Amino acid sequence: MSYLGLSPLAVTIIGIVLSIIGATFVARGSLLAGAVFLVVSGLCDTIDGSLARREGRTTTFGAFIDSTGDRITEMVYFGALVFYFINDQPPNLVVVFFLLAALAGSFLTSYTRARAEGLGLECRVGWVERPERIALLVLGLLLGHTVLIAIIVVLAFLTVFTFIQRVLHVRRLTLEKDL
Repeated sequence: MSYLGLSPLAVTIIGIVLSIIGATFVARGSLLAGAVFLVVSGLCDTIDGSLARREGRTTTFGAFIDSTGDRITEMVYFGALVFYFINDQPPNLVVVFFLLAALAGSFLTSYTRARAEGLGLECRVGWVERPERIALLVLGLLLGHTVLIAIIVVLAFLTVFTFIQRVLHVRRLTLEKDL
């Protein structure tokens, strides 16, 4: 990307914009187009950090925007899926419940890691971190409505489980530290 004159931050912003566009496709029922945009935005998310390291342009603000962009991507895609399933005839409110649980689990998984690291604790435990969540979401979007529902249910359980794993991990670390 540096040969195009794009900074790592520009690549991050492009990835965020692409994810918003992709989520718009999902909300309108174009799951395949949404999957393609999610993959391309994920590539931007991979490239920005490596570009910053290669060019010696890593910054605290860049890392902050990168992490914030990750949350935006998950939020807009889960939100788009809520719209998609509400527009089912009849609206599929059970799937919407699982989507909200998956969204909450995703955010809590990220938050617990960030908060633990803010306290000086290592917290990279758990079954599903962001790459796995995005890979499962892309798979569901590519394989269609029925498989997508199954993946949403799986994501809901796995993200909440990962959150609980992290809470227990931090509890164990703090018990050791506080003794």
